[in-house]
Parts: sequence; structure tokens; C-alpha cells
Amino acid sequence: MSDPRLTALAASLPASVPFVGPEAQERSRKAPFAARLGANENVFGPSSRAIDALAKAASETWMYADPESYDLRQALAMHHKIPPANIMVGEGIDGLLGYLVRLFVAQGDAVVTSQGAYPTFNYHVAGYGGTLYQVPYYDDHENPAALLAAAHEHQAKLIYWANPDNPMGTWHDAKTVAKTIAALPDGCLLVLDEAYIDTAPEGTAPPLAPDTAQVIRMRTFSKAYGLAGARVGYAIGPEPLITAFNKVRNHFGMGRMAQAAALAALQDQAYLSQTIEKISTSRKRIVQIAEANDLACLPSATNFVAVDCGQDGDFARAVLAALLEAGIFVRMPFVAPQDRCIRVSCGPEAQMSLLAEALPRALKTARDAR
Repeated sequence: MSDPRLTALAASLPASVPFVGPEAQERSRKAPFAARLGANENVFGPSSRAIDALAKAASETWMYADPESYDLRQALAMHHKIPPANIMVGEGIDGLLGYLVRLFVAQGDAVVTSQGAYPTFNYHVAGYGGTLYQVPYYDDHENPAALLAAAHEHQAKLIYWANPDNPMGTWHDAKTVAKTIAALPDGCLLVLDEAYIDTAPEGTAPPLAPDTAQVIRMRTFSKAYGLAGARVGYAIGPEPLITAFNKVRNHFGMGRMAQAAALAALQDQAYLSQTIEKISTSRKRIVQIAEANDLACLPSATNFVAVDCGQDGDFARAVLAALLEAGIFVRMPFVAPQDRCIRVSCGPEAQMSLLAEALPRALKTARDAR
């Protein structure tokens, strides 16, 4: 029975989260995972400078953090060669998406995304009563032409587009992004989620032009920088839009330790380069493991690889279940035909070896069940 004090909108929503965390699954199976390769985390970990900054900041946690994230914003501005007024720091991209939807979406407002794309964005849209229109992927890529067509048809307030994409790992080049921006309908904002841009090929992201009126770009320290647990993301956009976040954001949402760790990680670009190389090597290793089992992989610009299990979603789910049973935590796309794949995060060779050992048995289990 619903609490009668809830708003009608809140009462209509499911009490669920977009993802079931590995911790919940470990509690269910009453055993820890031997390899944590499903949450798109950077298993290689953060810079030692970030770890040292966390340790130092731990003794200062009696103090509130700077609600303006001033030092981090200044450092990001210098790093990207843009004014700090064009940057907003928040509790991961997830938190920033929530604030953005709150700013733009009222009951019934149209929002466009891809069917099977990052579900947390959809979660926020539903939470504010927006009407979500979804377009299918094309050839395992998000389809910017279809996103634009739907936005024109429905007079959408927002388009959400992740480039590179989660959950498939595919990407479009900077020319395609720029062409899409030029064709946006009047009054429509493109939310360009670039969480994986650090691991993408050169030429994926168009040059930063923060004053472009109809675009806000989302970046994170959760992926290549290895700080998923710290929850630090940032938005790049025109100053009036960035300033508007101050109307609704939790000004003390960014903890002191998180700000310190992100600042130290940003200042260790040498470590970031090393990590990106490790991710590239691990992507190749995942492809080798898949091919050794007669499976194909989608090209990836992210810190994970989508492995095509070669049959339908039910078969892929059986493979996934068998891997989980073997202590290998992986995930998979939610929507057909992308759900024919499992999604494997990059990681150290020790965890890749565990995957290589478990995958043949998981495939056999899935095939025997057919």
C-alpha cells in the first residue's frame, strides 16, 4: 500500500534502482566475486597521488567541503583551457543529470534518448514526470539522426546521447557530433555524456566550445581516473546554464575527500596515460578470450568490451548467470538485439585469466540448457 502522503507522481513510480550492485549480488550468493568486471569501474585503480590526497583529507572530514569546489573548478578550467564559469562540479554525472532534468523537465515535457541507453537518465526523467521517447540503436550504435528526428517530432526539451556509448562501447566521430549539434531543434538541449572520452580515439570529441548554447557536456572522474567511489563529475556548458545549477543543486553534496582526490588525480596526467594504455591492452585481451571461444566483440572506445554471444538475449543471460555462479561479475545490455551481448570491464591480467577460465564453462552450461 502506498503512503498517502506521497505525491501522485511519486506514488506512481516503481521503488527500484537502475542497477543491482555487485554487493547485493554477493549477499544473495553468499560469496564474494573473484573478478569484479561488470560495473565499468577502473579496476586498475586511481593515482597514488589521489590516494595520498584522500588519506590527508580524511583527517579534515570534520569540516564541510568548499560548496563552490573552487580549487577543482579552477584546475579543470586550466586543464581544458576554458573559463571556470563554464564548469559545474557535482556528485558524478548521475547527480548532474538529476539536477539538469530538474531544471528543464516539467510534467509531460518531452525528452529523447536511445532505447537501451544509460538508464539512470531515464530514471531522473520519470522522477520529474517527463515523457520519454526512445529510438532504437542502428548497427549497435546510437543513432543521432533518429534522435534528432524524434526531438523535432515531439518538440523535445532534451536529447540524451552518450558518446562513446554505454552499454555497447561504440562511438561516433567528432564530425558526426558537430553535425548533430548544428541540426538541433530550437529550444532543445543536447546532453552529451562523455564519461568514456578519455579512453576514446583521437577525433571522437569535437573541440570544447563551452558557450555553445544548446549543448552541455558531461565528464567524470569515475572511469579512466579510477575514482568511481568518490562520485565526482563535472558539466561543461554556457555560463547561464552552468549558473542555473546553483538554483537546485546540493551545495554541500561534494565531499571534501572527493574534491581532494579528483584534484590530485587531475594533476597526475602521467598516471592517466599509463592507465589508458592498460585499458587498451585489456580490451585486446578480452577480444582474444572471446575469439578463443568463437565469439566476436564490438569495437570499443570505453573501458569495457561488449562480447557478442552469437545467439539471442536468453542465451546471453544464461551465459551471464553461469559466469556469476563462477564468481565473475559481468553485466549485459537490457534491450534486444543488444542483449545478445555480455559487457566485460577491463582489468588486470589476473582477473582476465579468471574470465578466460570461466567463459568456456559458462558457454557450455548455456548451450546444454538449450
